[in-house]
Amino acid sequence: MEFRYLGNSGLKISAITYGNWLTHGSQIENEVATSCVRAALEAGISSFDTADAYANTKAETVLGEALKGERRESLEIFTKVYWPTGPGGHNDVGLSRKHIMESVNGSLSRLQSDYVDLYQAHRYDTETPLEETMQAFADVVRSGKALYIGVSEWTADQLRAGHALAKELGFGLISSQPQYSMLWRVIEDEVVPTSRELGIGQIVWSPIVQGVLTGKYRPGQAPPEGSRATDTNGGADMIKRFMNDDVLTRVQQLQPVADELNLTMAQLAVAWVLQNDNVSAALVGASRPEQVAENVKAAGVRIPDEALKRIDEVLGDTVVRDPAKTAENAPTSRPA
Repeated sequence: MEFRYLGNSGLKISAITYGNWLTHGSQIENEVATSCVRAALEAGISSFDTADAYANTKAETVLGEALKGERRESLEIFTKVYWPTGPGGHNDVGLSRKHIMESVNGSLSRLQSDYVDLYQAHRYDTETPLEETMQAFADVVRSGKALYIGVSEWTADQLRAGHALAKELGFGLISSQPQYSMLWRVIEDEVVPTSRELGIGQIVWSPIVQGVLTGKYRPGQAPPEGSRATDTNGGADMIKRFMNDDVLTRVQQLQPVADELNLTMAQLAVAWVLQNDNVSAALVGASRPEQVAENVKAAGVRIPDEALKRIDEVLGDTVVRDPAKTAENAPTSRPA
């Protein structure tokens, strides 16, 4: 396993970080989820990412049970706050001081830990003053309930404002968790340069585009039974923008590149995001333990410049690059 610093902090995390979104507590049985976590540990993964909103808190509970008995100091556990949880009451959402303080306590209880290594704002809250949010995070850090603070899917301007307030309050904003892949590169023009300047590292999600970049979805054919594209609990919605024949045809054309590098298509996709020097880790999930072992092999792989050029040529204009997409895909008001 390769370990990288998270932003300009002294915290090292595993370059392949295990994420349990869309699986634990919803799509797969708890026993299988636990087997996947055990496989991650055996493969050298030390960093685990979850959120209180995943399966409405169930994912945190499953992860806490799966990690029980492990040496806490050898792990890096991340969770998040913002989306509705519990019954979805009027204060069960957002980044208000009330919701942050109540949510961190709930997360720690479910994770069976006294602290999390990284506590992240799952989205930007347009209905709470940023000063209130960052003060609450500062107090969470000072209380020892979180060691570091990060965000997810914030724009470059939001990162800059949050970073400045964090500095004033005496703590560091060290991470950003955006979507990033060969097909979705919207962070490259604004978020990444700003993050480099501020000392913020990326923990990227969906590097395999929910399975699209594995090549298992073929143009003109129905998705395989049981695949993410057939999942009605949210998985299918997440990848529908990429489920068209043009994208799927071009993805098939990446197979020779993977073959020449002795990589699977999934390993190629994960290795590709790790080429970006601002990326501290790639989040990978799994519905089977063997998937974890395969994905880990992408750690430490260097893709030659010529292969990177070929990937760009193959994917062409199917790549989404518009930096405005970060703001466009963010909630403009708190979800009900």
